[in-house]
Amino acid sequence: MTQLLISAKELQQQLHQKNTVIFDVRHDLMNHQLGRQQYMQAHIPGAYFLDNEAELVGQMTGQNGRHPLPDLARFVQLLQQYQLNKETQIVIYDASQAHMAARTWWLLRWAGFNHVMILDGGWQAWLAAGGVTDNHLELPPVPEQRVAVTIEPQQPTVDAAAIVAQLDQPIYTLVDARAAERYRGEKEPIDPVAGRIPGALNRPTSQNLQPDGHFKSVEQLRAEFNELLGDVDVSAVVHYCGSGMTACHNIFAMELAGLSGASLYPGSWSEWIADKARPQQKG
Repeated sequence: MTQLLISAKELQQQLHQKNTVIFDVRHDLMNHQLGRQQYMQAHIPGAYFLDNEAELVGQMTGQNGRHPLPDLARFVQLLQQYQLNKETQIVIYDASQAHMAARTWWLLRWAGFNHVMILDGGWQAWLAAGGVTDNHLELPPVPEQRVAVTIEPQQPTVDAAAIVAQLDQPIYTLVDARAAERYRGEKEPIDPVAGRIPGALNRPTSQNLQPDGHFKSVEQLRAEFNELLGDVDVSAVVHYCGSGMTACHNIFAMELAGLSGASLYPGSWSEWIADKARPQQKG
């Protein structure tokens, strides 16, 4: 199994290996400039910054959610400037309990890159472990000749039409990654309508983590997802959230638990409510 998590101590040991590329994806959904500002103040030496609002999303239409997937070919072209190849060891970190890191992990896997790891505990764990920091704003090298990367999407997705079509006789088991009060429709701080997709289960992403922000053990995650899903086949599980970002946290946690193959509904709740004909549920 490909390594999915890397500790701060492990990363310190391989920090300057030629075939390791580190991405800083710190981001705040309420302050889109904060992540870049934090990166400029200090980051892991050699890390490159990827912008969750400018580089890791597609064009919004008002009907496709707040964070639509980027065009896959353009996303791969973006990655080429970092001279990535299929053997590159990619490490991602954030400062928000791996929510943005998990989204970027999903995108990289979607684009066909297999050796992608999340720094367990993120930026906070790096500092706690005595990791050195840098404020040198190194720009990525742009090679004169870029190696062509074959696009082989490896992460399954499900769209709104497919979900609507099976609501009366469910094929999918939907899992909502938002906090319980948003799932129940009691509170909605971001989207204009509160509620959930009918029939969805709830697995807040906070349940994937220990109190210190590190992921729970493989065994604990597997037991908890098995309890949630019962005998449902993993291929029938579809994760969503507010805009398709934090849902990737649950997909990553399932992958950690050895439960591979769950799908993402990229548009998620923010896309779902753009069409008033789609049913909603509360309570």
